[in-house]
Amino acid sequence: MTDNANASNESGGFGHIATEELDTTHGVVLYLEDISVSFDGFKALNRLSLSIDVGELRCVIGPNGAGKTTMMDVITGKTRADEGTAFFGQSIDLARFSEAEIAHAGIGRKFQKPTIFEHHSVFENLELAMKADKRVRKTLFSALSSSQRDRIAETMKQIRLNDSADRVAGLLSHGQKQWLEIGMLLMQEPKLLLLDEPVAGMSDEETERTGELFLSLAGKHSLVVVEHDMAFVEKIARKITVLHEGSVLAEGSMSQVQNDPKVIEVYLGR
Repeated sequence: MTDNANASNESGGFGHIATEELDTTHGVVLYLEDISVSFDGFKALNRLSLSIDVGELRCVIGPNGAGKTTMMDVITGKTRADEGTAFFGQSIDLARFSEAEIAHAGIGRKFQKPTIFEHHSVFENLELAMKADKRVRKTLFSALSSSQRDRIAETMKQIRLNDSADRVAGLLSHGQKQWLEIGMLLMQEPKLLLLDEPVAGMSDEETERTGELFLSLAGKHSLVVVEHDMAFVEKIARKITVLHEGSVLAEGSMSQVQNDPKVIEVYLGR
């Protein structure tokens, strides 16, 4: 990272670093090289190397314990790597920043269980998630601008909840709650979305709609989807990474992965 970037970070201007220095128009948005993480002697990640292109939709699969969650923890700053490097874009060394700073720079993460404000409406959830000054006085006493209202309306349409703007979020179906949380992430204007088992517990119709949503987001955003539902992966995947024992076992199209003897042995054959 450059001296200017360091100076900006020390003065609390990390958001400006992300905006000015992070080139997300082309190339690689995420680059992991030889990442290793150990917990009490167990190697959760073992020299993991991975790169995600700008605008790419990548699916990551693998058996339980393969390192999928730890990989996302490293990317978001929740876990620090023992070895290796992790870069967001060409300039941001993720090891140097906190979870909050990494999120502010443009990496959004969705966990398996949706985290929403159950007692607020769909509209209010998206308003609360908006990238803005969250000081209480500012939040309570400032009206939304027309452009902010337009952004919320556009996001509601994108996540197919435009007919539920005033509905209390706790009354939504499981799938709708998942979409709302994705919408809340989109309000943060992320460049990279990490999505952990997003269709778990969804109906067939909700799963299909989620696939359509992800395909519509690819290009504008980069997406990393960790999922066990292979039928869903097959519908959305252009490229799949298979993790096993903390490193990449195989990578390629669905057909390449399905026909890889190593993958069949450790994962698909089970």
